[in-house]
Amino acid sequence: MSPNPVTASPTMPTPPPRRHPMGPPRRSPASAGAPQERRFNAAPGGAPRPHYGNRAHSGSRASMHARPPASGPATYSAPPTAQPIAQRSAYKAHANVNAKYAPNFNTAGIEVHRSIRVNEVFEPLVTPTADSDLKLKIYALGGLEEIGRNCTVIECGDDIIIIDVGLMFPEEGMPGIDYIIPNVAGFKGREKNIRGVIITHGHLDHIGAISHVLPKIGNPPIYTAPLTAGMIRGRHEEYPNVPKLNMVVVEHADERFKIGKNFIFEPFHINHTISDAFGAAVHTPFGTVLITGDFKFDFTPVNEEPADLGRIAMFGSKGVLALLSDSTGADLPGHQISEQIVYDELDRIIAKAPARLIIGTFSSLLTRVQIILTLCEKYGRRVLIQGRSMQKNVDLAHELGYLQFKPGTIISEDEYGKYRDEQLVVLCTGAQGEKNAALMRIATGEHRFLKLQEGDTVIFSSSVVPGNERSVQRLKDTLVRHGASIVHYANMDVHAGGHAKQEDLKLMLRLTKPKFFIPIHGNRFMLAAHGRLAASVGVAKENVFIADNGQVMAFDVNGGRLTEERMPAEYVMVDGLGVGDVSEIVLRDRTQMSEDGMLVVIATMEESTGELIGNPDIISRGFIFVKENKEIIDKTRLLVRKILEASDHKSPVFDEFIKNKIRNDVGQFLFSQTKRRPMVLPVIIEV
Repeated sequence: MSPNPVTASPTMPTPPPRRHPMGPPRRSPASAGAPQERRFNAAPGGAPRPHYGNRAHSGSRASMHARPPASGPATYSAPPTAQPIAQRSAYKAHANVNAKYAPNFNTAGIEVHRSIRVNEVFEPLVTPTADSDLKLKIYALGGLEEIGRNCTVIECGDDIIIIDVGLMFPEEGMPGIDYIIPNVAGFKGREKNIRGVIITHGHLDHIGAISHVLPKIGNPPIYTAPLTAGMIRGRHEEYPNVPKLNMVVVEHADERFKIGKNFIFEPFHINHTISDAFGAAVHTPFGTVLITGDFKFDFTPVNEEPADLGRIAMFGSKGVLALLSDSTGADLPGHQISEQIVYDELDRIIAKAPARLIIGTFSSLLTRVQIILTLCEKYGRRVLIQGRSMQKNVDLAHELGYLQFKPGTIISEDEYGKYRDEQLVVLCTGAQGEKNAALMRIATGEHRFLKLQEGDTVIFSSSVVPGNERSVQRLKDTLVRHGASIVHYANMDVHAGGHAKQEDLKLMLRLTKPKFFIPIHGNRFMLAAHGRLAASVGVAKENVFIADNGQVMAFDVNGGRLTEERMPAEYVMVDGLGVGDVSEIVLRDRTQMSEDGMLVVIATMEESTGELIGNPDIISRGFIFVKENKEIIDKTRLLVRKILEASDHKSPVFDEFIKNKIRNDVGQFLFSQTKRRPMVLPVIIEV
């Protein structure tokens, strides 16, 4: 029998002092003999603790993490898999979560459990195992050969945890597909071993597949921060027939959760383009595995704290087995620019804009929304929000206290006509050129009441997602035709990306000093570039694992290796209400029809004699216009007649044979005439 790999240590390191975003640090107890009660915003010794959900509701300066009433804190029981590490069994929880996340919160198909705070928390140490049969496996079900569909799996013994369950939007050659989700077929029969799902932040490439995937894998608990929990809740409302979600809200960046027998999860604060983003430290019997999630280092962020470099370095000083790091910006030199630079640039633009401003950005880029709202208040402008997803996220973030603005800053559509153009800012979705988004409808004149006019300034406060270049170019052309001025990230600093560039990635590697390095979240060339960066800062080349989706990386007492073992990681495509019912064959047919069209051949035959009744009917869709190509249609009809008259209708396989022959012969004839290969669909009707 191997020893229990998880043990507790009687000490916990004090996080480095930092300025709390809502005010000065709390003071430590007055005397050394006073009991060391853990306050909501203070670590031992009075240092302010990093935490999530740290913005006050409706602009109030009162923290959500207010001191409990004098009557004493409430006591709750935690779900079995969600108990933070402690040396004793008496847990006390304070009412320090927004009321949305009370234990009895049960709205919109989600059951949310509050994470438990204790008076004394002890740092978990995972004892190295001597069991030669125990193995740690790491693999990705998405995100290693693409942008999106992020989903990483860690297995040890009978315990499985999943980090992120995202979607990917369709590529060219996927007509009709809404999005693509991870393949979880490899968990069949092992659903009970999945101890939890950790969600690092609220972007769709990390949460978009939750409502599809979790019901299939036993609906394990989700560990995530308050804003992300709210965004998951909002998306889950769109799926009324799926089970309720079980959420464990991660409120503070120094919480630790024992998940199963072999894992301890510990979040750490990083910066991204959405609030409440965190990285995940997973302590295992073989060492600590760090997953950065999507991240950047921003030393002057807006509306949040800088990334917790001290905590990240602490992991490195204690030893990191493997670092799984965001590779999206691995081929870009330098540092990612700060949100403060974007603030200053937008400040200058809004101050000088002579007329109406229209700003397009991502609906989930809430830090940018806060900048825009703050600047509009500074210069006396009113903000009209357009786009369902934008409005939904703004409402949620304001409700949870992540967005702060004065009453009257955001106006309704009914109030819009009361203000002059120079008093208005339209904040909308559609900066990627989406055909049904608000900005595209404004540009094309299809919006209900917003029309472009001479003097408008349109700001694209976002980067161009790969694959959307043509759509964005056409959108800009349309805007300019109507007299608008265009501002975008290529000519002014109106956007800061959310992904670390090369120098920031090197810093992460230097801080964590991993023994093994696994680049994630990016195309293959991005992963390879990140691997070269790791080697340049001292990681042994043989310890850099550039894997494919589904390829297993195994660790045991002898070390780590990239294996040839594969887990199912093929695309699962969502098309309307269908999930996984669109195969490669269906996509190939759709692609063929979209490129060369289709030709339907309908022939009616006498069942008893096999004689053709009348002439075959020819229907063309997307191939040729029948009235202008009568000669080709007549020749095709004649060819079909000859094929039918020369065939033996009494053959037991006549129906299959004749359809294949029509398909092949007509296809070859049409290619010889047009150099195109339409899909030929023969229909034989026997009467």
